[in-house]
Amino acid sequence: MDLLQQYGPALLRGFGLTVLCWLLGTVFGMALGLLIALLRHYGPRWLGWILQVYIEVIRGTPFLVQLFVLYYGGPLIGLRLDALPAGLLGLTIYGSPYFAEIFRAGFRAVPAGQLEAARVIGMAEPTIVRRILLPLSMVSALPALINFSIILTKETVILSIITVPELMYQVSRMSAETFRYVEANLVLALFFWALVETISRLGRRFEARVTKHLIERT
Repeated sequence: MDLLQQYGPALLRGFGLTVLCWLLGTVFGMALGLLIALLRHYGPRWLGWILQVYIEVIRGTPFLVQLFVLYYGGPLIGLRLDALPAGLLGLTIYGSPYFAEIFRAGFRAVPAGQLEAARVIGMAEPTIVRRILLPLSMVSALPALINFSIILTKETVILSIITVPELMYQVSRMSAETFRYVEANLVLALFFWALVETISRLGRRFEARVTKHLIERT
């Protein structure tokens, strides 16, 4: 308790920054992943090949390596980012291929007959995407989207390597100053357990509401 009293404010600031990094990284990564999935679904074949290479490269390399290349290698090509923007961009890039594959699987789960029926009655393709493809694909994609969002929370600890002052950075500082490694890492585990449990519960509620809404529409 004495450690919590002394380092509590710093830990809360770090936890708040962790939540912010996770939230923005998830939102931007999901948006980029959806764009990639749509371009692969509707774009020309050559663009699909390029995007497939992007997906394979990002999924096949560790997040730590990607972050180092972005933060320390970026200045070599004129890309100079502070630690926090580099971390957010890194999370976005790292998460986008996984989200893209989740959305792609969701698109494939939509019955082709419904899309063909929409085209027969004269629906424009953007309307089909907005009113049929995306809503129906979300039913099968939501559990995987929520699951990977939870995984992404744990990747935020790597941002401490480039001095983003999130929770892991604050815990490491507390450990170095007090030599109380067990207590410090126990606090880290409790914070992340609370975050993951909250996301999981909110995700289940959101999934139930979306499913109920789609059932009522049909």
